[in-house]
Amino acid sequence: MSTEMPDEPGPEPLSDAVRAVEAVLFAAAEPLGADEIGEHVGQGVDVKAALAALEAHYAGRGINLVERAKRWHFQTAPDLANLLRRERDESRKLSRAAVETLAIIAYHEPVSRAEIEAIRGVQISKGTLDVLMEAGWVRPAGRREVPGRPLTYATTADFLAHFGLASRRDLPGIDDLKAAGLLDPIDAAMEQLVLETGPEGE
Repeated sequence: MSTEMPDEPGPEPLSDAVRAVEAVLFAAAEPLGADEIGEHVGQGVDVKAALAALEAHYAGRGINLVERAKRWHFQTAPDLANLLRRERDESRKLSRAAVETLAIIAYHEPVSRAEIEAIRGVQISKGTLDVLMEAGWVRPAGRREVPGRPLTYATTADFLAHFGLASRRDLPGIDDLKAAGLLDPIDAAMEQLVLETGPEGE
């Protein structure tokens, strides 16, 4: 009598529509929104349903389908990211001014340079914003329709991905920052401002 175990059934094959969305995302050079995906696969495809199917299909695998700021892309599973790191870590240490500026932009975007300085209470050097833009975490977000038309700044999808946020709604609140020991007495003014306004939605 044969002792071989019957083959276990494989995963259910993906539909052509889901495979089409999968192919578009794999070929894309940057994250795509649902509307952009729809332009590639055609109106007959339920893109949102296909994305949900792919998200479930890749859950627990070496790569995952993730959404950042309403844009979708494949990325290495977080627990395997260390396998792909270079031997020489390229760390980027931000100054306190850069950290504070990044926090203000994240919680109040779009925000102008003058507004950042008003919140911090001191002027910021052009180099501070340059560092944040070179890191890919901050981008110009258009000009405000007021006299002088100042340029405003906002965070990027790379900022969300780096800090593991699905959207700015996931930014930590005051209680979280206190628990993590990231607020000290000189942050009191910023703490009060965040309490009054809170992180805005997308």
